[in-house]
Amino acid sequence: MGSSPNTLPTPATAAGRDGLAAFLARPRKAVVALDFDGTLADIVPDPEQARAHPGTVPALVALAPVIASVAVVTGRPADVAVRYGGFAGVAGLEHLVVLGHYGAERWDAATGTVDAPAPHPGVAAARAELPALLDAESAGHGTWIEEKGGRAVAVHTRRAADPEAAFDALRAPLAALAARHGLIVEPGRMVLELRPPGVDKGVALTAYVRESGAGAVLYAGDDLGDLPAYDAVDALRAQGVPGLLVCSGGDEVPELAARADLVVPGPGAVVALLAALADAVTA
Repeated sequence: MGSSPNTLPTPATAAGRDGLAAFLARPRKAVVALDFDGTLADIVPDPEQARAHPGTVPALVALAPVIASVAVVTGRPADVAVRYGGFAGVAGLEHLVVLGHYGAERWDAATGTVDAPAPHPGVAAARAELPALLDAESAGHGTWIEEKGGRAVAVHTRRAADPEAAFDALRAPLAALAARHGLIVEPGRMVLELRPPGVDKGVALTAYVRESGAGAVLYAGDDLGDLPAYDAVDALRAQGVPGLLVCSGGDEVPELAARADLVVPGPGAVVALLAALADAVTA
């Protein structure tokens, strides 16, 4: 990140450098959108133990009041991301938005409430069949099921004896289960999530950028589920909205790193980048 933790790095691509320049030139028209797990919070074996990096809230408090808006875009339920991030009731984050379940839910700091449609009935139906499916695939040991508020359900293989083998073995049967119930499978880092179609981080990000009237957008993510948001930023660039794509990590998800304008080594470095942006636009 440079000689100081608050030194702005230089994006590796021309499009990224243009996006950063636009952000710095007109910060009041800039949106920052951030994934949660792996981007603001370290990946941990038990997702219920994940918490935002301790520097996250101070960095956002410094940055949010001097830009158009900040949104956290996550596959988690919105209220869970709010709790694990420590975002509620924080002075300086009055306009923070959390788009949970890939945008199916929305929490606004201004009201402290979550707005969401009714859950897709296929999620509950697929959840009911999952234990038998995992047993049939001999994938029960070390794999586990994560409930996501009735809006999605995920199967984790990180604790299996061979996480990658378990992940690969489950992809096809879980895809078939999802299809039977009108769902899709979203792969991630040793996790396969079943959720409704037509909702992803790209759709959520595009709608939010349009709503905010942003003149520049920064998006930071770490996993395959962030690729639709990367696609959305590319589409916005083609429409004249400069953007900066940040990858948190890189080694774990090379597909994302290859698309990014800037690769930083994990949540601590993402927080340092946010702090550096705040320093740059308030200098």
